[in-house]
Amino acid sequence: MLFALGQPVTFAGLLIGFLLALLVRAFAIRLTARALRLVERRESLSPRLREDVDPFGAVAAAVGGAGWGKIIDVDEVPRHAGRGRAALVFAAGPIATVLAAQVFFLANRLLFPSAFDLLGVSLSGILRGQFFAGWGVQFILGIAGSLLAFGLLSLVPIPPLDGFGLLWSAQRRPGAGMQSYRLWFQEKNIGVVVLIAASFFPLSYPLLMFPVDLLGTVFLALWG
Repeated sequence: MLFALGQPVTFAGLLIGFLLALLVRAFAIRLTARALRLVERRESLSPRLREDVDPFGAVAAAVGGAGWGKIIDVDEVPRHAGRGRAALVFAAGPIATVLAAQVFFLANRLLFPSAFDLLGVSLSGILRGQFFAGWGVQFILGIAGSLLAFGLLSLVPIPPLDGFGLLWSAQRRPGAGMQSYRLWFQEKNIGVVVLIAASFFPLSYPLLMFPVDLLGTVFLALWG
């Protein structure tokens, strides 16, 4: 995100997109958990700063371009109603943010049908402001790109990302290997260390961008 400071309008869109992704994820997770009756209906759906924002995720977004929200501990999502319901809770955040991104890509296409062609532009290019277009296109694509990167990164199965919750929920009874993986990568925060390191190195193209760009290519092609 900081690499886009040379294009202030794009940077503003990226920042708003990241904040919007945190809100969308939090709301989608709580709404899904309530709809599946995994939590009490009295629980508020509104975002909560302490429970939804991960400082390390914000740092990763600023440096690497893609960030994440606060981890949902797998023990916090009841499995008594079935593994499928638990998995839906973890999937709700990534799906909601990816869908929200498509709304902004659609808005860009409707508002500026001939102003900008997404063909040849990578998601990392948007996150780093490495494209040239009018202010309106820069702003909307900044929001869309930030939302999409947030959602796609969340699918990676490593704590503290939601993808790990999906992987955990898919197993009937997590074995010793998975338990050990959780111990080291979640409880001992190795996962955060790996993700932060991948956000910084190499600085010219952080490793964190590889999965985001790979998956993002499919979505950008839809609007190209």
